[in-house]
Amino acid sequence: MTTTRAPGSRTLRPVERDCLVTGLLLIASGLLHLAVFAVDGGPWTGPVSWRKPVTFGLSFGVTLLAVAWVASYLRIGGRTRTVVLGLFAADCVLEVGGITLQAWRHVPSHLNMESAFDSVVSMSLAVGGGLLVVLLTVLAVAAFRHRPAGPAGMALALRAGFAILLVGLASGAAMIARGVILTRTGHQLDAYASTAPLKPLHGVSLHAVLVLPALAWLMAEGTAWSAEVRERVVAAGVWAYGAAVLGAAAWGLLA
Repeated sequence: MTTTRAPGSRTLRPVERDCLVTGLLLIASGLLHLAVFAVDGGPWTGPVSWRKPVTFGLSFGVTLLAVAWVASYLRIGGRTRTVVLGLFAADCVLEVGGITLQAWRHVPSHLNMESAFDSVVSMSLAVGGGLLVVLLTVLAVAAFRHRPAGPAGMALALRAGFAILLVGLASGAAMIARGVILTRTGHQLDAYASTAPLKPLHGVSLHAVLVLPALAWLMAEGTAWSAEVRERVVAAGVWAYGAAVLGAAAWGLLA
């Protein structure tokens, strides 16, 4: 007889366990390259710096852990969950691996078409970014199609988190598209500079899908508040995070 596990259960599925291990390894990679930066030095900003393997390793690692966790509350089929999370984990490794490789070669990772090899890496990262959008959109649709499981406020947190995440993905796609166009038309330096206005929006938006569900979970586990109160706190958190996203967008455009 087969049993179906409820969404949000604490028992890890095999694909979730694999995502956990992979996410921790990506975070470890980011921390390792922070140590490399401390020893080797060099600029922290710009297209060629140790900042990129540090921030991308940490960000992708945390995002992979968050997505694997919040997906456990979504009402999706087991096969779909395994395929989406498996591809997402592999794509995270591809993105961090390509960026890290180029950092060790002391060349830009994104929008770099200086050589045939650099073009392959750059386009692989762009294609990987497109796949990330598709996979996360599948999870976002699932969050809105069927009410997610979980404690009070979790459904709102997940839906708002995925909606804001899609804003972050759209800003990332816009950066890549504009940069590729400038690169193809011979404006390489302008391509690197063109991503700056959208970076704050992109960075803040990506982690709503972790912060908001974590708020709902922490209140369920750590307070005796009623479900109604927790719903209101999550709603306030959504508004606050939305304000932060708008602030990041304005900061990037005005900086």
